[in-house]
Amino acid sequence: QVQLVESGGGLVQAGGSLRLSCAASGLTFSRYTMGWFRQAPGKEREFAAEVTWSDGRTRYADSVKGRFTISRDNAKNTVYLQMNSLQLEDTAVYYCAANYQGTTGYNFWGQGTQVTVSS
Repeated sequence: QVQLVESGGGLVQAGGSLRLSCAASGLTFSRYTMGWFRQAPGKEREFAAEVTWSDGRTRYADSVKGRFTISRDNAKNTVYLQMNSLQLEDTAVYYCAANYQGTTGYNFWGQGTQVTVSS
């Protein structure tokens, strides 16, 4: 059974940093493109960042580019999201997700971790 477990969320002041982690089990992690998505209150879930399975290329939403960094450690079956210069608008539940070889769409999801940025 595939499990994705996020951690590292919390309350942080604007301008601060957080690092989210997502530990995966029940899948061959190295064959999955991994992504981070977020959902703010009253809004739809949106893409934030992804890292490919094959060559580790990264892609970011314009709203987080230059502030967030996604990375993966295949030895630990874990994907990270380093978030710097956090803004009020970054407040959301953050989800990690897995996409087999980048071809099937994101069909495995974690339960989410809350990030709240205060002024």
